[in-house]
Amino acid sequence: MVHTTTTVDNPATMPPAAIRRAIRSGALVNPTAGYAPAYAQANLVALPQVLADDFLHFCQRNPQPCPLLDVTEVGSAEPAKVAPGADLRTDLPRYRVYRDGALVAEPTDVHEEWRPDLIGFLLGCSFTFEGPLLAAGVPIRHHTAGRNVPMYRTDRACVAAGPFAGPLVVSMRAMPEAQVPLAVEITGRYPAVHGAPVHIGDPAAIGIRDLDHPEWGDPPVIEAGDVPVFWACGVTPQAVAMASRPVLMITHAPGHMFITDITVASLATPPTG
Repeated sequence: MVHTTTTVDNPATMPPAAIRRAIRSGALVNPTAGYAPAYAQANLVALPQVLADDFLHFCQRNPQPCPLLDVTEVGSAEPAKVAPGADLRTDLPRYRVYRDGALVAEPTDVHEEWRPDLIGFLLGCSFTFEGPLLAAGVPIRHHTAGRNVPMYRTDRACVAAGPFAGPLVVSMRAMPEAQVPLAVEITGRYPAVHGAPVHIGDPAAIGIRDLDHPEWGDPPVIEAGDVPVFWACGVTPQAVAMASRPVLMITHAPGHMFITDITVASLATPPTG
């Protein structure tokens, strides 16, 4: 598919539909952290129908890394629940295509790879709760540095379902120790986008040997006095694809998310206490 590039405004101030149009035109191809901060972002997984029930069960058994926001009809690329009229084949900045567990392409649209038997799954993304964190004064260091969030494979195994099995992947945000309880409280109110952290502190305790070399994303920014805080990540299905080797899986490129029409505020659970 040939894109026609157009000039766009700041994605932080654009509505979701305008961002999706800009992405579809080829004008936006970068990671989407900070885009449309009042709206939820989502991870993509598209699989053949024969594998869809098992993947649905995998999501149900692993709700922190794989919180379901929407599931398409067979063959449809329209996420009718979270963004009516959108197209999952074109409306993400970059994709990854896995065949038999091997990464074979990273295109900017997947018209050629999309099959009539595919079902698309949209999973909540932690970029969604970064706006509430920033509003509360919790720094998001990859925003400031203009980087993608760092993501790591852990030694924690997901609960298997059918052929789907593999390690938990986490994203990491470093912050001052005094702000960690506030970050836990805020993100815990957003279970639809990974919820509270799965680990705080020593990365070796979850099998991460070197914070400076994430498997996905960019190296982290860690300032003096910071503590690393880890959230379950929607890149987990990609690690599972490499371990389980489905015949075909189409995903987002890490950090290059789908922007939904669902507001962040609508996903928040009431505060406790």
